[in-house]
Formats: sequence, structure tokens, C-alpha cells
Amino acid sequence: MKFRLIAGVALPVALAASPAAAQIVGEANVARSEGDWGAEIAAGVPVIEDGGFSITPGAGVFFHHRDHSGYENIDSQCFNENSGDRVSDGKCDNSGTKIFGKVEAAYRLPASLALGVGARFIGGDLRAYGTVAMPVFPNIDLKGNIGDHYLAAGVRARF
Repeated sequence: MKFRLIAGVALPVALAASPAAAQIVGEANVARSEGDWGAEIAAGVPVIEDGGFSITPGAGVFFHHRDHSGYENIDSQCFNENSGDRVSDGKCDNSGTKIFGKVEAAYRLPASLALGVGARFIGGDLRAYGTVAMPVFPNIDLKGNIGDHYLAAGVRARF
């Protein structure tokens, strides 16, 4: 029983440590997601790289401004404007974060643009998008994503 458990864990680790997955991809973008503007950072590891084709799963955090109307901050305490009751301080804090997962499949033309498609899971919704990246320095690209309720532009780096 223990051998199966160890083998079940060791196989994915060995596959992830293969040379195709030896690179980490990091992104920093200005984004509009689900109606909110903000910034997102993400990291991923290519699981397949063959010629110009790659598949890269990843995860990240979307930092955004959220609007909690109906609450006000009085003397460092948060109150519901309608009832006057004290509520958690998070209702008066307009900063929000959402964790997301994504996967992208792209093809990079030799020394040129990379074009692809992706899917992003955030806030319980799975949304498809298109992506384009243009190299500006070795291992650094300008990148843009556009899809349903999603728009992002920023920088991608490969380490």
C-alpha cells in the first residue's frame, strides 16, 4: 500500500522535473476582470514544450478595488449606514484579492510573436481568452490577453 502511495506521488514529481518543465514563467499585468480594474501577478511552469508549441498551467492573484457601498468608516470602526450596526472592518476596506488558476496553449513563431489561447478559473467562473506575446528582450515579452469579461496587458518573463 505504501509503495503505491509513494509511486503515485513520485511519478508526477519526476515528470514535473523533466527538462521540458525546467523553466518558470512569471507575469505582471494591469487587468480588468469581472468588471473590476486591478493588477495581477501569476507564475506557471510549462508542462509541454515542443518546438514553438507550449502548454503552461499556472496560478496567480488579482488585486483589485472593490466597492462596498452602504458602509462607512467612523473613528477607525466600520458601520452599516442603514442599520448603524458595527460590522467587520473588511466591509470598509476597498482592497480585494482573488486567486485564479489558468492554463495557456501557445505557439511561438521563430524569433517572433507567440499566439495562443487560454482558460482562466476565477471566482467560480471558467473564462476562455486569447493571448499574444512579443519579445522585447531575451526571456522577456510584452503580453496581452483578451476574453469574455477579461482584458490584461503586461510583461512576461521566463526564468
